[in-house]
Amino acid sequence: MILPSKHLREDRALITIGAEVLQLLREPKTVSRLWSETKRRRDTATPITYDWFVLALDLLFAMGLIAFERGKVQKTRSAT
Repeated sequence: MILPSKHLREDRALITIGAEVLQLLREPKTVSRLWSETKRRRDTATPITYDWFVLALDLLFAMGLIAFERGKVQKTRSAT
């Protein structure tokens, strides 16, 4: 689920989706704006559900790469 495997393609792994989310976080964004941009970007490749997107955010938070402050998601210093 986190890493690609025999049963999970690379573009569906949470680590891949998390990397795409980090690329979109050049500035702090609301969760809904981040979801819209991620969804738009993924619609051309492999679409994902909102649940999968939230799991990717959870993974990034657990790794200490993002923070949620003042209603917006932003990269932490360790992610830059």
